[in-house]
Amino acid sequence: MSIRALIAEDEPILAAVLAASLRRLWPELEIAGTAPNGVAAVEQALALRPDILFFDIKMPGQSGLEAAEELAERWDDMVENAAPFPQVVFVTAYDEVAVQAFEQAAADYVLKPVNDARLARTVERLRARIASRAGDGGLAGLVGQLQALLPAAAAPERLSMIRAAVGNTVRMIPVHEVVFFQALDKYVNVATADSEALIRLPLKDLLTQLDPACFQQVSRSTVVNMRCVAHAGRDAAGKVTLHLRNRPDKLRVSPVYAHLFRQM
Repeated sequence: MSIRALIAEDEPILAAVLAASLRRLWPELEIAGTAPNGVAAVEQALALRPDILFFDIKMPGQSGLEAAEELAERWDDMVENAAPFPQVVFVTAYDEVAVQAFEQAAADYVLKPVNDARLARTVERLRARIASRAGDGGLAGLVGQLQALLPAAAAPERLSMIRAAVGNTVRMIPVHEVVFFQALDKYVNVATADSEALIRLPLKDLLTQLDPACFQQVSRSTVVNMRCVAHAGRDAAGKVTLHLRNRPDKLRVSPVYAHLFRQM
């Protein structure tokens, strides 16, 4: 049975060079497709179900990190096509310091410009992991490691009060009273123990203003106040659901963040 790969790279020449190098180093590998950005990569991966993903980290619209996170979250929803989650190789232009950090995390990567010697080691690693059918358990750590390597913006001031629309009024909600935030189309729902309200601030911008000691992203669309989590349940398929102390809602945890709720 052939091994299939998908390449996501916004520069066509670099995508062609990577594909050519892979064909030279791994003749049996089938390049199932190429995608010009992260959004297209997610849709193609769900349709093609490849064994390997080569994701450029920096792409317009959606980064490779964001694409991998979304794909991990949506992959489980397609139960009828229960293929193993693909092996993820990130393509990066980071310097040797970053490369050493990747190695410490045992993460697969391809350094730009593509080097056959380094790519050959990645091919060997992929062959071994696919032969053993290693799951996607390392994805969370890989995404976390890469996020830590990205240039950090200046930390914004922490929010202490949420100004949210409730009908024709603006309600002032102390941040510590929020149980969870959930993205809903153009709005974010702010849920407290006894009410809900809407704000227009995008979830990714909101997350940077919240105290990470209290608030944790648990899926692409949900950030939860960890102090309001009563317990985390895991079903037979390994999917994690959060049960809250003061609301009946049950929040699904993306596979990318499931490691946050493993026993210590």
